Amino acid sequence: MTRPPDPPAVADTPLPQRPTPTDPTTSTPTAPASTAAATTPATTPATTVPATAVTPAATAPVPVTAPATAPAASASAVASAGAGSTPPERARRVRRPHWAWFVAATAFVALVGAAGFRAAPSVLIDPLHREFGWSTATISAAVSINLLLYGLISPFAAALMDRLGMRRVVACALLLVAAGSGLTVFMTASWQLLLLWGVLVGVGTGSMALTFVATVTSRWFVRHQGLVAGVLTAGGAAGQLVFLPLTAHLAADHGWKSASLAVSAAALAVVPLVLLALRERPEDVGTTALGATPTPPAHPSETQLPSAQPQPAQPPPTRSAARAVIVLRAAARHRTFWLLAAGFAICGASTNGLIGTHFVPAAHDHGMPVTTAAGLLALVGLFDIAGTIASGWLTDRVDPRALLAVYYSLRGASLLFLPHLFAATTEPPMWAFIVFYGLDWVATVPPTVVLCRRAFGADGPIVFGWVFAAHQVGAGVAALGAGLIRDHQGHYDLAWYAAGGLCAVAAVLSLRIRSHRAAERAPTAG
Repeated sequence: MTRPPDPPAVADTPLPQRPTPTDPTTSTPTAPASTAAATTPATTPATTVPATAVTPAATAPVPVTAPATAPAASASAVASAGAGSTPPERARRVRRPHWAWFVAATAFVALVGAAGFRAAPSVLIDPLHREFGWSTATISAAVSINLLLYGLISPFAAALMDRLGMRRVVACALLLVAAGSGLTVFMTASWQLLLLWGVLVGVGTGSMALTFVATVTSRWFVRHQGLVAGVLTAGGAAGQLVFLPLTAHLAADHGWKSASLAVSAAALAVVPLVLLALRERPEDVGTTALGATPTPPAHPSETQLPSAQPQPAQPPPTRSAARAVIVLRAAARHRTFWLLAAGFAICGASTNGLIGTHFVPAAHDHGMPVTTAAGLLALVGLFDIAGTIASGWLTDRVDPRALLAVYYSLRGASLLFLPHLFAATTEPPMWAFIVFYGLDWVATVPPTVVLCRRAFGADGPIVFGWVFAAHQVGAGVAALGAGLIRDHQGHYDLAWYAAGGLCAVAAVLSLRIRSHRAAERAPTAG
């Protein structure tokens, strides 16, 4: 049995007579193997023992050598760890797009898919009238119910997204749109049209309306909020651009049922993308909102605990419907809410309710083919994309209240000229209207979203949901009212003039918001 070496013998062992003490062969037999292995890689000129200091007294501070070589070993380890990451690889990691852009892209595609039905009513009114004999007012009533539910469901959908998540709500909404549009091929009575077009599709589209845009921008973006809101809002216009010519040609060549089935298929096709790519919050993927300043945790273990850094923007633990009502009651105490809601109701009346529903039938009354009129309305959607994105860019730089006043004024002026532009052929004045009106179609959305966020903070998306509900109430009233005017007077002229006058009122209401800045500091509900 071998006796363990005596520790004091390390200092007493005679040094070998070598020319230089830094030679690796000078390691004493009594030194542990682990010590030799630890000091050998870290041997540097800074730890070399001079030849003149090789005496028994100089070897006494040998234990000091280990701390001296430790930093060198750490530096070597750091260097070896960094050696595996080349500069191009680090550059690629830096250039990787923020997760917020992937979420925004997925939301854009979902909004395009849901917008398919919005293109259907305007080109299917005449085919349904010919096949079933239903009046324009009856068909418009189904559209009116759809628009009303599209708005009234919106604030509850925003609260539901806070509770169940955007992914579930949006996927279910797309399924409802697909069912409501596809089942119309089996209807035989007008009440079925009201149920399918009005209720099912209204609930589906309302569940992922512009409150979806407000939720995405509020959760995922601090910088570029106005721009992203404009791009996502333009998704609806892009859907109109894609589906309007398609549904018009399908209805003209293969019947209205083919058009309904195409819309249903488009909504279904987007569902897998939503389930796979849409993410709820930045924390789910270990990041922060784009433009937000990350807050480092106090201890590394806190990064694994979701409750370690509570997010102030998270909703209170109340039921979705109850929270939507609570937010409405809190917002209704402030004049800013009513000014925004009234102006946005006029916005809905002059866009979705009137132009979106009755432009194609009105043009057809003047001898224009339905496919040509649908193409013109699709061009409105094309210029709307550019106008809405530009509006988002301007919203980040210009007072959004001033922008709203300008948008409503220009829209009202264009609607006053529209009754004189209809003809059997498309003349240059009509082209001018299409471009001008298209740029202004939903340019009001980014300023309104930003105003709701500034005024009501974390409850901004739900408040915008109620403002958007007012938008759709106006749209529903205009859709039904214009249908009644057409049935009783034989033309739509009064509807165009009334909408133009209301837009002037909306411009004044928008300017009134400027004198009520105190409402922007309104406390959030909950």
